[in-house]
Amino acid sequence: MIPNNVVVHQQSKVLELSYENGSTYRLPFELLRVLSPSAEVQGHGPGQETLQTGKRDVLIAHLEPVGHYALKPSFSDGHDSGLYSWDYLQFLCENQEQLWKEHLDKLVAAGLDRDAPMIVAGNSCGSH
Repeated sequence: MIPNNVVVHQQSKVLELSYENGSTYRLPFELLRVLSPSAEVQGHGPGQETLQTGKRDVLIAHLEPVGHYALKPSFSDGHDSGLYSWDYLQFLCENQEQLWKEHLDKLVAAGLDRDAPMIVAGNSCGSH
């Protein structure tokens, strides 16, 4: 489902997506950033994800459409390699509470705080 309206709210740090069926969702920038579909965050397969921290204050510096199938946000921390398909955005909208809980649970399991600075280890991926 493709939203009929997309609004970036810098003050409240949410991306608002409105659909023709009357549904409106507000996705926090932090959630969008920590669940970026990019290989940098998701890895190249199961178990290769990079747990994201220190993204509470991230902003969307720029948002551009990609064809008729996705949005490409550029975040204030420099991350800009995630393409958010309409299907992925809808998945985030419909499951954001559970996805956020899972993210927080992963942080606790790793002994990390959501505001901890990112520690970037060596990356063997040649694309970044």
